[in-house]
Amino acid sequence: MITSFDSSKASRSDGNRNCVLVTSRPWNSKMPDTLGARTGCDFVLISEPAELTTQKLTSINPRFVFFPHWSHRIDSSIYEQFECVIFHMTDLPFGRGGSPLQNLIARGIFETKITALRCVEEMDAGPIYLKKPFSLYGSAEEIFMRASNVIEDMIVEILEKLPEPIPQDGVPTIFKRRKPEESALVAAQSLEQAFDLIRMLDAEGYPNAFLNVGPFKIEFTRASMKTGHVVADVRISLTENVNERGK
Repeated sequence: MITSFDSSKASRSDGNRNCVLVTSRPWNSKMPDTLGARTGCDFVLISEPAELTTQKLTSINPRFVFFPHWSHRIDSSIYEQFECVIFHMTDLPFGRGGSPLQNLIARGIFETKITALRCVEEMDAGPIYLKKPFSLYGSAEEIFMRASNVIEDMIVEILEKLPEPIPQDGVPTIFKRRKPEESALVAAQSLEQAFDLIRMLDAEGYPNAFLNVGPFKIEFTRASMKTGHVVADVRISLTENVNERGK
């Protein structure tokens, strides 16, 4: 839902209307333009790790640096000098760490929250600005596209209300970043698990669920759950070892 925005509230400290959006994912590519139109603030997009430097940020002088989807390390010189806001797809402190979407679905969790938190030295341990409920149904790409809309609304709310982040409360649960080999479909023990494994990896930049059969690697996307079976698109290629032997 599009909400109104009072740009005068965004100038609580120094009237700074500059913001930076740091993301490398295509589903966030239009966010700087839509946020600019909604808030009247000037958004600069950074999409490559090499562009994220203190020198560049200093030249922009942003009020906030927002990270809607970023898998790279943020240097301490950046989060200590600028107010950096990370968006994490768990109800923190539950689910700190990597691959939150995949780790949640693998645990049979289909309703979560998107948490906006300030970046600090310890991963996903910073104080929290706000949280929004979020559903994990659909393919990974569909989920990330919906998340982009929710995060956009959260950024508008942060700019409008300038909430003071509150320290996390509770015992943390830590997620480990998933490895490509964990995408193997042999790990599934039921049709439901096979379906979830395929859909939770079905997005650009993620290793699709796969099976190795003889010299072939079979990758699965666009899964749908039917009565007694799963239907999916299949891509068949030679495994890397076969390709290497052929060179």
